[in-house]
Amino acid sequence: MFDKLFSILGLLFFCPLLIVVAIVIKIKMPDGPVFFKQNRVGKLGVIFKVYKFRTMINDHSANTITILGQSRITRLGLILRRYKIDELPSLWNVLIGDMSFVGPRPDVLGYADKLKGDDKRILDLIPGITGPASLKYSNEEQLLAKVDNPKKYNDEVIFPDKVKINLEYYYKRSFYGDIKIILNTIFRVNY
Repeated sequence: MFDKLFSILGLLFFCPLLIVVAIVIKIKMPDGPVFFKQNRVGKLGVIFKVYKFRTMINDHSANTITILGQSRITRLGLILRRYKIDELPSLWNVLIGDMSFVGPRPDVLGYADKLKGDDKRILDLIPGITGPASLKYSNEEQLLAKVDNPKKYNDEVIFPDKVKINLEYYYKRSFYGDIKIILNTIFRVNY
């Protein structure tokens, strides 16, 4: 109920901003679509399409790891990503039930397959727009920009830590805790 109600309210409240951003994207990046759609792994391993505003040039590599400063991210995209405006279309995913406001971020294909044993419990949760791992790694693109091998660092350090954080969330989640995570996200606490 919370997700449905607040996703509707969010879409209505942000409607003017969504329209303005869509127009600006079409003007500044006319070579592609306004929205970025990507297959992600949802609850119980079900694949769904996540919606975001496009922040990259249309003809970029299919690399799933994004690093701050990459030439494929446009100047407008940098602004949208910095203030998380690119995530607003994901409210639609919350409304239709693919996502929740709070939960583990939905992984791209391939990463859920790496979950073993108890870690697979994470897939029992509806993925979220934000969550404890999202808060900890809100500067993930900057972290990856500082290492020699971003993919290796992501696979060997960040991803396992996110799994640990998400599993801890699985066992300790509560409505009050989710509200606290939402407020921390909005007010950029722990960023």
